Amino acid sequence: MVVTQENVSVNGSRRLSSQEIADVLRERIGGGDLKAGDRLPTQAELAEEFGVERGTVRQALRALQEDGLLTNVSKGSPPRIAEPAPVRGDEPQPTAVSLGPRLAEAFAAPRVRVDVVCHTSETLMMALSEPLRLIHEGRLHPEAIEFRVLVPSSAITLAFPVLVGADEDDPVHRRWLEMRDAHARVLQHNLHGVRKVSRQVDVRVAFRTLPFTPPTKLYLLNGEEALFGYYRVTRREEEYEGRTLEMYDALGSQSLLFSFRKRTGHRDAMFVEESQSWFDALWDTISMEMALS
Repeated sequence: MVVTQENVSVNGSRRLSSQEIADVLRERIGGGDLKAGDRLPTQAELAEEFGVERGTVRQALRALQEDGLLTNVSKGSPPRIAEPAPVRGDEPQPTAVSLGPRLAEAFAAPRVRVDVVCHTSETLMMALSEPLRLIHEGRLHPEAIEFRVLVPSSAITLAFPVLVGADEDDPVHRRWLEMRDAHARVLQHNLHGVRKVSRQVDVRVAFRTLPFTPPTKLYLLNGEEALFGYYRVTRREEEYEGRTLEMYDALGSQSLLFSFRKRTGHRDAMFVEESQSWFDALWDTISMEMALS
């Protein structure tokens, strides 16, 4: 079974945020549980499922509507899943849309190596559902899987997400740290779960922390492709621990990913090589080990 953030939060001690609910629904859409034309459950049903107020559900649905994933959004009836927009060539797509297929392609190699720089591993965790499903179905057979993930340190003052206005308690940083650690544990658990399919698969997962806030995200796949995206900072609100937090934040799942492949040409090959060298240097020098239970 592939564990999701839904499992972690619904069964845990805290309530899901609107962003997390939207991400769970995105995963269901991306994984085929919800198909184009299907109706979503009602707001009341979703609120009961996730154990939240209807206002939190409405915020999640608005986010999905802005992403073009929902249609027929009205007060009279539940929205439907929208038809996917046609993709032209290698046109950049949001991370939540493009990362899963790219990872599935990377997992077709005998030895899989994925290096990541991100704020949390949430989008990566969700995108992995596709290649992991193909492994459990016996359609992919990697011999070795290695993941190295760089995330910001809990000891620094983040550039974002940050609360709008001063607050000694800093609930935004606490919320981010909970998400960072929970997503990392789920990612680690899901990858090690591949051994249940074949104990011969060598799986290695490591996390290290950075002493700065990355303004961009980077995925390096098997040393052959670099997926690069900008975190776009925005001002938004979110419910957390019974209060409304107004914050400056960036939704990584909506960041457009630009693909650079070695086989495309000399300029792309140089970008992939320089990106790999940059990652390796961070990993081997200023990053610190991040312990996971």
